[in-house]
Amino acid sequence: MSGTSLDGLDGVLLRWRADSAAFDTLSRARGEFDAGLRAELLALNTAGHNELHRAALAANRMSEAAATVVADLLHQAGMQAQAVAAIGLHGQTVRHRPGEFDGRGYTLQLHNASLLAELTGIDVVCDFRSRDVAAGGQGAPLVPAFHAGVFQEAQRDVAVLNLGGIANLTLLPADGAIGGFDCGPANVLMDLWAHTHLGQAFDEQGHWAASGVVQAELLERWQAEPFFAKPAPKSTGRDLFNAAWLQRTPLSAYRPQDVQATLCELSAWCVDDHLARALPRAAQLWVCGGGALNGALMRRLQDKLQARLGAGATVCSTRAAGLDPLDVEAAAFAWLARRFLQGQAGNVVRVTGARGPRILGALYPGSR
Repeated sequence: MSGTSLDGLDGVLLRWRADSAAFDTLSRARGEFDAGLRAELLALNTAGHNELHRAALAANRMSEAAATVVADLLHQAGMQAQAVAAIGLHGQTVRHRPGEFDGRGYTLQLHNASLLAELTGIDVVCDFRSRDVAAGGQGAPLVPAFHAGVFQEAQRDVAVLNLGGIANLTLLPADGAIGGFDCGPANVLMDLWAHTHLGQAFDEQGHWAASGVVQAELLERWQAEPFFAKPAPKSTGRDLFNAAWLQRTPLSAYRPQDVQATLCELSAWCVDDHLARALPRAAQLWVCGGGALNGALMRRLQDKLQARLGAGATVCSTRAAGLDPLDVEAAAFAWLARRFLQGQAGNVVRVTGARGPRILGALYPGSR
């Protein structure tokens, strides 16, 4: 899995227990993007010179990096490629515009699945989002059904929050229903601001944000973004929340750390505001993704949830539930690849808005 934060590839090797939705994590590995690849992937989010050629070469590099992660996973687990049923390959989203332009829109994840199959000898399942978009859906989020299998409880409403570049919520009411949608920016704007002013890829543990003061008038201006009030199903990404979005608002009058504090507050607010409207009694919020390591953001989420529901409300990393927060998204796409192999739908219609359940993905056979 490589998400909106554009910081690298997360991989897990999972073994499902016989006749069960339960699984064991056999190994985990991470491949960092070098500065050149990260810059190129970021640039490909917007129109540019010779972009088809550049995108094809970036896809090759992405798949070479994925092959290295696969090799690391197999080495750690002491397994051979022949033992693996399939690789679930998400690719790097560079455009996500469902329903736009011609009424159908598109979603584009860069990868070269043929190359990954050739390099590893393992079947590759990829392109999970396009079929949902073709069926009139948002193509995102796709993880709520996986979240339900891991986190849903029969006695109380709970929610799962992925804090990648974008924040997406999974709603798991006690009645067994599944909901979810993208809320807005999680790390994407904070990372951009940290890179601009600190020369760092992200704000380590949110320390810089914690040193600033939230600017109420700036927060209020950002909260007026129409996406936040848009009803679900909905999804978003760098197509909206990017440098141009930030530049709409003059920021030179503010201290950089105060802008970062306000961006952190915006991320916490958009999650809590959506949760309060969609599943107001959810007093347990499980958090995964890189934002789970941002102490400032986690504290603001905790403060907001407890302000609404009392001291018993809890915001905590999925690590407390036995799943590393950095493994959850990768595990979800392994789950989606398994669903494809089983001939089962991977989307949740209530979440994406598609016309019906669909088997998601395309198969590129390995060389075995």
